[in-house]
Amino acid sequence: MAVDGTIGIHVNGEHRRVHDGRSIADLANELGLAPEKIAVERNLEIVPRSTLAQVMLEDGDALEIVHFVGGGDHAPVDADDSWTVAGRRFRSRLIVGTGKYKDFAQNAAALEASGAEIVTVAVRRVNVSDPKAPMLTDYIDPKKFTYLPNTAGCFTGDDAVRTLRLAREAGGWDLVKLEVLGEAKTLYPDMVETLRATEILAKEGFLPMVYCVDDPIAAKRLEDAGAVAIMPLGAPIGSGLGIQNRVTIRLIVEGASVPVLVDAGVGTASDAAVAMELGCDGVLMNTAIAEAKDPIMMAAAMKLAVESGRLAYRSGRMGIRRYADPSSPLAGLI
Repeated sequence: MAVDGTIGIHVNGEHRRVHDGRSIADLANELGLAPEKIAVERNLEIVPRSTLAQVMLEDGDALEIVHFVGGGDHAPVDADDSWTVAGRRFRSRLIVGTGKYKDFAQNAAALEASGAEIVTVAVRRVNVSDPKAPMLTDYIDPKKFTYLPNTAGCFTGDDAVRTLRLAREAGGWDLVKLEVLGEAKTLYPDMVETLRATEILAKEGFLPMVYCVDDPIAAKRLEDAGAVAIMPLGAPIGSGLGIQNRVTIRLIVEGASVPVLVDAGVGTASDAAVAMELGCDGVLMNTAIAEAKDPIMMAAAMKLAVESGRLAYRSGRMGIRRYADPSSPLAGLI
């Protein structure tokens, strides 16, 4: 002990002098540390936390004082993460179809599990031989859900326009989904006919959400022609292959000033999450839910995947590095 009543100790590798007669708990308090939140090693021996106030410091002691640290920043999350298309606001970013289910009841149950607010509906001829046959509107209330009439199965722009004119007459719908297919094998869109039909529909007051190839140039032309949303395919319709070209989807998102929704190709929840992580405003799917062994359970999974992917996108993912980077800081290492 020095003549000034101090002793010399090392704390976390640094020499310091403290007054004699101090306990480890006293030292912790002097350092601004809460004794109940630290662990102490004295001369290579762990000091039980319950004895910190009783263990007195001695000249030459070497102490290691540690606590738990975390890494990563976080930003506040806006509880209202709704989105708009053509001035209409929705909370759910998942849009589901109404085909391929075993019956309307299963379709309705899957819709409820998905949390979706928009459903695509095909426009088909009325069964005049059985006018009392069940109809989709008996199970899915168009006053509760937004019906999005689509032109599935149309191979010319003229047929697609005729179909949507009938849809508007039948239900007053102007927010519609346009798809014009090129041929039956791939069900890829015919972009020449799609662009022509988009221009016609926009001039007639329709608000077309347009299915298209994953091409940023074509997407921009559709937007300029009056599309209120761009819906690039992730993979061929009904294939379940997932998003095949993340680069072009991302380019479409970056270049668009209207919502972008991946349409077609989703097979499982991770595909939906990827679409959202790329910055898409939403995802449309049908087969991935309808052809699952348990469609209702898959619908619930898709709901969570879309929400998770959106949250991940908003949080701002970490940068991609070529080499390892430790998550725990090296400063203060024992």
